[in-house]
Amino acid sequence: GELAVVESKDNADLVSERTFQDMKLHIEWNVDKKSNSGVYLRGRYEIQILDNPDAKMALDTHGCGAVYSRIAPKLDATKPAGEWQTYDITFVGRQVTVVLNGQTIVEGVVDGITGGALSPFEDEPGPLMLQGDHGKVRFRNIVVTPAR
Repeated sequence: GELAVVESKDNADLVSERTFQDMKLHIEWNVDKKSNSGVYLRGRYEIQILDNPDAKMALDTHGCGAVYSRIAPKLDATKPAGEWQTYDITFVGRQVTVVLNGQTIVEGVVDGITGGALSPFEDEPGPLMLQGDHGKVRFRNIVVTPAR
């Protein structure tokens, strides 16, 4: 019932065969201490998964829940490393909302693709990608539905 990165060396990102445009994503994840991962919407926009090392990083554009290097979370709703956490993400056009563990932490418009993007074509549908090469992480209960 889980997808797990047990050793980040030589692991690869998981990329869905199906592509998505506007979507709602529910995903549960569990990251080890000092690990990091991400969920890529349309294969281009990373929502960071991170064991935040400190309070400053938690509210940075590279902190957990951030649209990586684009939009910082407005609050830290993370649980300690090793506990299951939940993202509920809505992405319509370029408008994104990230709810972490029941708290809205990001609401904004994404301005450009993030690092590691699979393609630069922002107006096209793209796959869901789970980052699998930056540390130990597990995923479960992944549900993608169309959003309008």
